[in-house]
Amino acid sequence: MNQTYSVLAEPAVFEHIEKRSVFKAILLPVTSREEAMSSLEAIKLEQPGASHYCWAYIIGAAAQPLNVAFCDDGEPSGTAGKPMLNVLQHREAGNCLAVVVRIFGGVKLGAGGLVRAYGAAVSGALDLASWRTLVPQCSVAIEVSFALEQKVRHFLGERNISEIDAEYTDRVCLHCRVPQNLCAEIEVGLADLSSGEAKLRSVEKK
Repeated sequence: MNQTYSVLAEPAVFEHIEKRSVFKAILLPVTSREEAMSSLEAIKLEQPGASHYCWAYIIGAAAQPLNVAFCDDGEPSGTAGKPMLNVLQHREAGNCLAVVVRIFGGVKLGAGGLVRAYGAAVSGALDLASWRTLVPQCSVAIEVSFALEQKVRHFLGERNISEIDAEYTDRVCLHCRVPQNLCAEIEVGLADLSSGEAKLRSVEKK
């Protein structure tokens, strides 16, 4: 995905009450399934005794996610986790875990009532949330001669691209993170600067 997208910047909490049942929605920024599941377990420990801990998450951009998942945690199938995920997707909430902690109030809501209540809780938390824009980047290695190193560093600096690491052998290899939408422009610019000597190649993240 080359376009910028919005991700959750910080936690947000909202309580929705439906027929005496409390639906406490907690939004947390996450970047992996492992982080999401760890955060879920922490919420269970911090808020014990709830009837259900339903959840949904989107890792990456909502439009083209790296991973999505949801769980009804004992509620009737399709009445909690999926509606929560639908709200996250509709609101384009990237890198976001939503957990709804339900305290049962003694009145059954029915399938339709549950769908509305879980959706409303997550929607209310999203209304309070703050966001930041994330620019997809790629890892690249730029190989140049020692004579051209400073020119290349200056070229990258003018475009706010800083090195992550540098290797020195018979040549210099600068490892950088470059916005995906600038990769082609950077490659052409380096070729012009170095008369074709500088070599840029993509590097897979480990």
